[in-house]
Parts: sequence; C-alpha cells; structure tokens
Amino acid sequence: MHVIAHLRSPYVEKFGVPRQGNLVPHLRAQIVFTPEFRHREALRGLDCFSHLWIIWNFHLNGEQWSPTVRPPRLGGNTRMGVFATRSPFRPNGLGLSVLKIESIELDSPEGPIIEVSGADMVDGTPIYDIKPYIPYADSIEDAQGGFSQSGQCQPLSMRFDEGVILPASIDEDWLAALAETLAQDPRPAYQDDPNRVYHLMLRPYELSFRVEAGVAIILELGTIR
Repeated sequence: MHVIAHLRSPYVEKFGVPRQGNLVPHLRAQIVFTPEFRHREALRGLDCFSHLWIIWNFHLNGEQWSPTVRPPRLGGNTRMGVFATRSPFRPNGLGLSVLKIESIELDSPEGPIIEVSGADMVDGTPIYDIKPYIPYADSIEDAQGGFSQSGQCQPLSMRFDEGVILPASIDEDWLAALAETLAQDPRPAYQDDPNRVYHLMLRPYELSFRVEAGVAIILELGTIR
C-alpha cells in the first residue's frame, strides 16, 4: 500500500488523543498529501461532501497485537476480542475515522490540503486512503452498538488552578478543543488517583493536570519548546 498523505495534528503524542473521531469537534487538523499524490484533480468533486472516511495506520504501535484487549469503555478490566473493538493493537494496525471537511485548499505551496475537524490521530499519522462519507449508505438508523453503548463515562469538566496565567493571545477554539479533549478523560481506565499528575501536549501548548471529583484541574500551562 502507498501512503498518500499524512495528518498534521495538534496532538503531539498518543496521550490525550480521543478514542474515537468527532469527539473533539473544535480541533482542527490538516491532511497533507505526499509528493506523489499532490494532484488537485484527485480531489475534484470532494467539495460537494461534508465528511470523509480516512483509512490510516497506527504507526506508533509497531507490530504489537493481541487476540483480546481491555476496552476503556468497560473500565479497562474486561477482556473482549480484538475484532469486537476498535483497539489500536490490531494485526494490520489500520484505523478508520470519519472526519468533517472544514475547507479544501488546492493551490498551497505543499499541494492540496484538506482541513478537517474531529480528528482522533496523532501528528504525522500516515493515511492510506480517503473516501467520501455517503449518508444514505453509511448511516444505519437501527444499528446496534454492543458494549460500546454501556458504561458511558461521565465527562470531566475543566478548570485552571489559581496560579495558572493564560497567555493573552490564547485561542478560544484551542481552549474549546482542550476542554473537549479532557472531557473524554484521557487517563487509563484503571487510574483514579487525585494526586497523580498527567502531562498533555496539544500544540502549541503543553500542560499538566490532575483529576479530582470529576474535574480536570490544570496545574501548569506553557508553550511547547
């Protein structure tokens, strides 16, 4: 298979990346094509669609996989078959996401660029294919969600510790994306220590936080060096 593009994302590392697409709608990312596939003709007609299917690679996982995994939705303790989950640790390491098209730039110096929202991928993710989302075929009204519909997690709220000073130039959409990211509770399902400090990198800032009584408390905020 050919890598046709890479994702340019504010998520610098795996920690904090949403476990599904469209959970962080304020987050913007760009699909940047590799030189071989920088053809504006290949995107002809794409502006008629609102969403895309992206087939991509869990490139940071290596070749690790297991027949059974522990889904976070079930608390991280119950094992299910890997093919009954969307675990990243799969035999072929392929991911599938549906993203919203925000804009299409055909004549940038880097060739065509598609700006998307709701991406659940780390920066630099290789993309193998792009297909339009077709509502009449791709949306199934009476589909069953299995165990993913049970054990719904309570979203975390967010607040800044008293000593944190926000930069005057901080972007409101970035703050909204941060709140949506933390609302998904990026911690491992088995960790609930209110004194444990976690580190999150969401370009252009990095921060540390802890979680207490359903609130993600941001302790430090700085620019990624």
